[in-house]
Amino acid sequence: MDVTEIFEWRGHRIAWGRRGAGPPLVLCHGTPWSSRLWSPFADALSRDFTVHVWDMPGYGASGKDPRNPVDLGVQGEAFAALLDHWGLDRPRVVAHDYGGAVSLRAALLHGAAYLALCLVDVVALRPWGSSFFRLVQENATVFARLPDAVHEGALRAYIAGASHRGLSPEDLDMLVGPWLGEEGKEAFYRQIAQADERFTEEVEPHLAELPFPVHIVWGTEDTWIPVDRAHRLQAAIPGSTLSLIPEAGHLIQLDAPVALADELRRWSTTRPPVS
Repeated sequence: MDVTEIFEWRGHRIAWGRRGAGPPLVLCHGTPWSSRLWSPFADALSRDFTVHVWDMPGYGASGKDPRNPVDLGVQGEAFAALLDHWGLDRPRVVAHDYGGAVSLRAALLHGAAYLALCLVDVVALRPWGSSFFRLVQENATVFARLPDAVHEGALRAYIAGASHRGLSPEDLDMLVGPWLGEEGKEAFYRQIAQADERFTEEVEPHLAELPFPVHIVWGTEDTWIPVDRAHRLQAAIPGSTLSLIPEAGHLIQLDAPVALADELRRWSTTRPPVS
């Protein structure tokens, strides 16, 4: 699904797209990904839902102006504003990676209301960030000066490590592409430099207050955010449910697309309890 529409918000140009007819469903990506990771799932779900996708500020097709902050605090506010712009009435929301923290902040701090939330291998509980992520965060200005070829090689190795089964050349090119060139390279290191666990620390004590049903999906072989976080997250959210997908790493969309599609189809067609 293409993201050809633009939402102007606080100097950010946020790219988004919509397809299908039926109840609203929103897909949120994480880092260092974009909405393209969700495209095949968006196309399939659009047979029954009006599916909305978006690229977070600083990601994918959205603006990468270095003057604009891209931390999780900004992303949560941006998501709440975008939902208001769309005029959605309690959509279902599916979130991956950083999208988990973004969707949780939007709901707990900025008044966003969901019918139900599905959290897929998400950033939500401390600690988070791979060893490479933390190394870059501590030395972002140094990494930003890497020669383009060295940057691309490190980026490809980093992204490839998010998959358990291994990525096809086409998928790896798709994931790496937005972060190449001078603008993309600077944006890649900038979003890591602005990552801060205080943004999840702020919402962790309030997870039990979520007023809608939450379903958690996790790849058992996720090395970026190990599966123990899934169990901790389920314990932190009363009434939440958990499904584990075997032989899937952090890039569960590419490692186990059929299993994930089946899980999302089951979740999206289950009527949430009346609150």
